[in-house]
Amino acid sequence: MKANAGIITLPVAILSHGNTVKCSEYSFLANVFAARGYLSISIQHDLDTDAPLVTKVGELFVGRLSVYERGVANILFAIEKLKPIEASADYEHLTMVGHSNGGDISMYFAKLYPNRVKKVVTLDSLRVPFLFKTLSFRSMGPIFKADPGVFSEEAVRKKSGIRVVQTGYQHTDMSDRGPENGKTAILAMLDKFLDDDTTVTPIKVNVPEMTEPGPVPEMTEPGPLADASGRH
Repeated sequence: MKANAGIITLPVAILSHGNTVKCSEYSFLANVFAARGYLSISIQHDLDTDAPLVTKVGELFVGRLSVYERGVANILFAIEKLKPIEASADYEHLTMVGHSNGGDISMYFAKLYPNRVKKVVTLDSLRVPFLFKTLSFRSMGPIFKADPGVFSEEAVRKKSGIRVVQTGYQHTDMSDRGPENGKTAILAMLDKFLDDDTTVTPIKVNVPEMTEPGPVPEMTEPGPLADASGRH
């Protein structure tokens, strides 16, 4: 109501889902941002008819760069559509939030548009190197491990405001599917991170440049749905 009256400007959080998880399965995150006065935007990046994500060893981001580019295009498209609907929101200082593949999309967006991103929160993102102020929750177990170079050295992380938190939960628990105690623990730490407005030093890393993502590419031929255990 205050935003609609022009008294305040809403901060904006962009939520990006993991592979095989719907954008509607992160209500525990979306609700906490909304409760803090954010415009919380959860975007569906793929369709059930898409071919499953695959790993291509030796290729950049294991062959998923085009997926990140499409995600960036989706985010820009959604923002432009929302501007006339909710004009009293700050679309130039975004908090990017993402699980798994969605975390990599969030971080890649931050690389392309650093002046439009305030903070990044990832839940088990695996491919794109961390760039600046980030809170990242990591799952237990040997399967979902970040690629080499995603994390910088601890001293560099501290200087750049990057906090990596090891949890006792599985990769797919970092959504509404997870146990309540796990979600509560994540939200408690997220609250502290959002309260911290300290200015930090961004990290310089070699991530491929892209001027504009362009239109969302055409969908591939339908393939079998990916299972929840191996293709996030």
